[in-house]
Amino acid sequence: MKIINSNTKKLLDDLMNRSQLDCTKEQQAVEKILAKVRAEGDSALREYTKKFDKVDLAKSSMLVTKEEIDVAYNMLDDKLISIIKKAAENIRAFHSMQKREGFKINLGDSYLGQRIIPMERAGVYVPGGRAAYPSSVLMNVIPAQIAGVKEIIMCTPPLEDGSVYYMTLATAKIIGIDTIYKVGGAQAIGAMAYGTQTIARVNKIVGPGNIYVALAKKQVYGYVGIDMVAGPSEVLIIADESANPKYVAADLLSQAEHDPMAAAILITTSNKLAEQVSIEVDRQIENLQGTKSNAEAAIKNNSGIILVEPIEQGIEIANQIAPEHLELAVDAPEQYLHRIINAGSVFMGHYSPDPLGDYFAGPNHVLPTSATSKFSSPLGVDDFTKRSSVIYYSKEKLKSVYKDIESFAKLEGLDAHANSVAIRFKKE
Repeated sequence: MKIINSNTKKLLDDLMNRSQLDCTKEQQAVEKILAKVRAEGDSALREYTKKFDKVDLAKSSMLVTKEEIDVAYNMLDDKLISIIKKAAENIRAFHSMQKREGFKINLGDSYLGQRIIPMERAGVYVPGGRAAYPSSVLMNVIPAQIAGVKEIIMCTPPLEDGSVYYMTLATAKIIGIDTIYKVGGAQAIGAMAYGTQTIARVNKIVGPGNIYVALAKKQVYGYVGIDMVAGPSEVLIIADESANPKYVAADLLSQAEHDPMAAAILITTSNKLAEQVSIEVDRQIENLQGTKSNAEAAIKNNSGIILVEPIEQGIEIANQIAPEHLELAVDAPEQYLHRIINAGSVFMGHYSPDPLGDYFAGPNHVLPTSATSKFSSPLGVDDFTKRSSVIYYSKEKLKSVYKDIESFAKLEGLDAHANSVAIRFKKE
């Protein structure tokens, strides 16, 4: 793993460029898929599912049956069920604290207020294949449930035998989701955005996916809301001499294994730690099985160790990178937390690795990537609600201010606005 002793500009530029890839070919394919789904509905879904997933939906129900869900649930042993339930409880407890109430300001003969209204229907996309993560089901569904969304539907690609990955179905059953469709890819995003004969149009689409899913979400934004357009995974660790190089290396690889475009950055004040971590990453990477090639590419092309002095310089660099995951692997992390202003999620100390947040602790693992934490936040309850303002004025109250409003409207050259208030008092 390369150690950078001086100018970090190239590394920063390379990180930013990961999300600026030329996707013209994929974009055109997605546009074609979305247009066909919008025009033909279920017929297009069956065509694309047969083409991409090798499954003929004409011979089986697009909607996952209750029996299929029950069979999948029974495939889990009691220990795994218990673990998923514990994780769900932690996620529910954390997100319950995010729920907001409206308010009302009583001003006598007038009042002002704000209503918090849950969305009527949300769509959750759950990937298939190697990225069929049950944790994604928990993290995307539970905040919507707490927000009070009336209807939550799920789309996920089928396996070649026409079934759905059993862990996805079992996790959905544990948290009470039973409207699940065997549709994946950009066509699933189109179905949830536009609606088909079988799949109802939703108000918001959330959930991870491949480049086609990400581009489809980006294109349908405006017809529906979306959570975010996620880029490659990233972790940045700020460490001092108190950090354990084995722990740091393991944490770097925990994100590097996601994707060849993932980024794993260590910022440290310790030359000794930098050298030890570099050696340890090379050693641990050899023990990876199915994700070894991902990790090797990510470490080689998008990662590095940055030496700084003092640690405040490292925090400044971290705020420029604005990482998805940020670990403060230092002796007293609380004294630095207030300096972190751009990060999706912050992990404190030597025993809070980011997989703790990915699966179990409670905060959401759907986090802003590619420096978007400078202006956006983790997925949460607010993502599934809307705010409406409420205004009530009595006749007497409006009479006391209407001339001010009339003058303001005329200042902007909007005569109809001015008349809208003045007309109520012309006789007087």
